[in-house]
Amino acid sequence: MLLAFKLLFLCWLWPQALLHGNIFHNKKKHPEVPIHDHKQQGSRPYMKMKKLDSTKSTVIKSEQLLRIEEHDFAMRPGFGTAAIPVGIDVQVESIDSISEVNMDFTMTLYLRHYWKDERLAFPSTSNKSRTFDGRLVKKIWVPDVFFVHSKRSFIHDTTMENIMLRVYPDGNILYSVRITVTALCSMDFSRFPLDTQNCSLELESYAYNENDLMLYWKNGNDSLRTEEILLSQFFIEEFNPSNGLAFYSSTGWYNRLYINFILRRHIFFFMLQTYFPTMLMVMLSWVSFWIDRRAVPARVSLGITTVLTMSTIITGVSSSMPQVSYVKAVDIYLWASFLFVFLSVIEYAAVNYLTTLEEMKKLKTRGKIPVNFNTTQAMAFDGCFHDDEIDLAPYPEVPITTDGTERRNSSINLPAEVHRLRRKRSLKQNVSYIMTNSHIIDSYSRLLFPFAYLVFNVIYWSLYT
Repeated sequence: MLLAFKLLFLCWLWPQALLHGNIFHNKKKHPEVPIHDHKQQGSRPYMKMKKLDSTKSTVIKSEQLLRIEEHDFAMRPGFGTAAIPVGIDVQVESIDSISEVNMDFTMTLYLRHYWKDERLAFPSTSNKSRTFDGRLVKKIWVPDVFFVHSKRSFIHDTTMENIMLRVYPDGNILYSVRITVTALCSMDFSRFPLDTQNCSLELESYAYNENDLMLYWKNGNDSLRTEEILLSQFFIEEFNPSNGLAFYSSTGWYNRLYINFILRRHIFFFMLQTYFPTMLMVMLSWVSFWIDRRAVPARVSLGITTVLTMSTIITGVSSSMPQVSYVKAVDIYLWASFLFVFLSVIEYAAVNYLTTLEEMKKLKTRGKIPVNFNTTQAMAFDGCFHDDEIDLAPYPEVPITTDGTERRNSSINLPAEVHRLRRKRSLKQNVSYIMTNSHIIDSYSRLLFPFAYLVFNVIYWSLYT
């Protein structure tokens, strides 16, 4: 009976012990600090204990030093007085890409702002500045500079936001940020790919016009600095800063700064990809002039192949370019070359037709076919009509002596047609002669086509280079 009573007593004491242990543990986690209370209880003050709240953050010392809580930083420095001058300097890190299709460029740069805000002045015996990151920027006034005609832009944030704020004891401020921006560049492709493009990145205050904020280049022409930038398709000929004013009908005049750069395109890439293949296709079309005019499959297949290859080259170049409403330099070259290839096919069509007429005429004179035979019907089967027994050589053989020399004073009577070749003929006679001797068209084409293409190239490259 006594044992059972003791067990019940222990069970009653156990929860009480646990409760007192937790209270003691919490008192260690939240120590009490004594504070003086000057309310009199009799004649002497008494001590009262107060718990510290661990969840309440303390005031940052830098904010106390700069007295941020004492001022309204929604207003610009010197509000109600003259415009605050804000100096700008830029260091271009890279030009990441240039797109002809979208007519834009992407640039990474360091944008630095300089101004003075006396509200942030602080006492310093060593006259040293204080540097902060982006967390303090959200609590003070900074210029609202934006990029005009920008499509996309962002501040780099690896591993932290790439923002630096430096405050000097007299209130001068340096605010630097690393930005990548994609902006519009109005390009003129009338001389593409032998072109030079002028692009610019424009900076301007969004809210403050020239009466409130004055943007200027901090160090004049030295305010724009660039590292060594190499591009795959362009040479950078020039980088220079400039400034101007922009007017908006609803808000007034604004200061605007320009980062201007001139790009000249590399031509070697397009020579390998476009110009050299085009030249080779045109020259390949001339091979048909040396193929026998009776070899219809060989000459037709060669002509069609070169035409289709030229069409592929033109389509490939057009797909990589914006759809502009004017003619580009590369279009002139490609379509002129396509015309040369096309004319070589038309040339053989003319030669083949005239050859058929010539054969039919000789067959009629020999009486092998009726006089009223339709030449067009004869050509409808395979594109030509010829008799292998017919000799199409228009010139007679020159007699040769036994010792291998030509007989100059021969008694052989040459045809009257040969004698007429030596006299000056009219245009109609020349056309008639060519039509009756179709092989002459190939002979002339071997000279005229290369000469005309050479003249075209001389004119083209002298105009666009």
